[in-house]
Amino acid sequence: MKQVDQGEKPSGDPYQVVLEATDDPLELSLVRRWTAVATICFAANCVTCASSAASAAETQLQSEFGVSEEVAILGISLFVAGLAFGPLVASPVSEMWGRNIVYRTSFITFFAFNFAVAFAPNIAVYLVFRFVTGWCGAAFLSVAGGSVSDLFPKDKVATPVAVYTLSPFLGPEIGPLYSGFVNQHTSWRWTFYVIIIWSFLQIIALYLFVPETYAPTILARKAARLRKITKDDRYFAEAERRSHGFAQALLVSCYKPFELMLYDRIAFLINLWNSLVLGIIYLTFQAFPIIFGDVHGFSLEIVGVCFLGIALGMILALASQPYWNRRARRYRELYGEPPPEASLVMGQVGGVLVALGLYVMAFTTYKSVSAAGPIIGSIPFGAGAFFVFTSSFTYIVSTYRPIAASAMASNTAMRCCFAAGFPLFAGPMYDTLGTVGATALLAGLTTLMAPLPFIFHRYGAQLRERSRFAV
Repeated sequence: MKQVDQGEKPSGDPYQVVLEATDDPLELSLVRRWTAVATICFAANCVTCASSAASAAETQLQSEFGVSEEVAILGISLFVAGLAFGPLVASPVSEMWGRNIVYRTSFITFFAFNFAVAFAPNIAVYLVFRFVTGWCGAAFLSVAGGSVSDLFPKDKVATPVAVYTLSPFLGPEIGPLYSGFVNQHTSWRWTFYVIIIWSFLQIIALYLFVPETYAPTILARKAARLRKITKDDRYFAEAERRSHGFAQALLVSCYKPFELMLYDRIAFLINLWNSLVLGIIYLTFQAFPIIFGDVHGFSLEIVGVCFLGIALGMILALASQPYWNRRARRYRELYGEPPPEASLVMGQVGGVLVALGLYVMAFTTYKSVSAAGPIIGSIPFGAGAFFVFTSSFTYIVSTYRPIAASAMASNTAMRCCFAAGFPLFAGPMYDTLGTVGATALLAGLTTLMAPLPFIFHRYGAQLRERSRFAV
């Protein structure tokens, strides 16, 4: 794609259409751009909220369908498994036909199939459509970041990207908060009625407030419009002359993330670190009912409120974004464009906070200690998790710029596989080790991973030189 100022002719063929000020998403008003970002963020929030909302419905599901606790937990695991593999299709579709068709199709199908979940007559239907709805909603974990980047210039994109990064990780904390109240006072089905209502409103907002932002698609539509108006078939967009088609893009989308994960040590270790942190977040949906429900005797609705500690930590971490922006700006003024490893400074802070928060949570889960202890410990854990994800995503995109979509897809797939698996062994682990031992084990694992951003910050440049994927 060639992006030029209004009125400038592209070099080469005069019939090649280019972005002008009236076409360019960067030229939209600041209010309209932030409205689009907010709409996308709420959509991502809705999808990931649906992933964890099922946790509070598990007891009623066991009773109504006569299934074990492990089977009921599959409602979370299968949804997150859908989130893992949905991006493999969503990403190439967005590159062929634009962002908006992916968003609208994704949310309309997400909305429709949640009816099957809410009105499920048996556990099989419930579980199958939990996977399907996760797969349908996955676009907002893969494509949406591209839209945010499309709407802001490079020197202004850090804050919008940080806001977007928060949204899918804040959603899982909101899920138990509302579903705890719902399942305490009414049927588990209302857990999903709420998601249906929310997603319906999101569909309206997506149509009203989110324009197409993908430049190749904008240019292709402009070329088609000019051909129709002028009756001159010579007008074209560069994207229309691509040699590869959807099938090839889909094939690359399916194998490239796993090739990267298997053969590149940087990608594998960063993905493993992120996966451990997200796995622990999803493990809390089984651990918190044990810590606050069984140990402290809290009701289901109050257990849901306890997730606000993690959410508060993430929001406080986002509030520090102006500091990180100033730090990056000062580096550019003094030394020029920073290397990818510069983004890992935030990850260094995050890795320490994640481990610290878990240690505080571990050693305050005794019944003799106030329940405020583990909630306070969850605040630095939430802040650290946000720093870990934000720094890792920035590092991945910068390190694997030519294949950034595949690199992020590999990260998403591995993260979501861990998030799907961790809730399944949470109960047995806490029963065997106790609340202190189990949480301390998680803290120990994150301690082992905490040096990773320090190592990559020091030796990342040498590792990138040896990688056949990194730049």
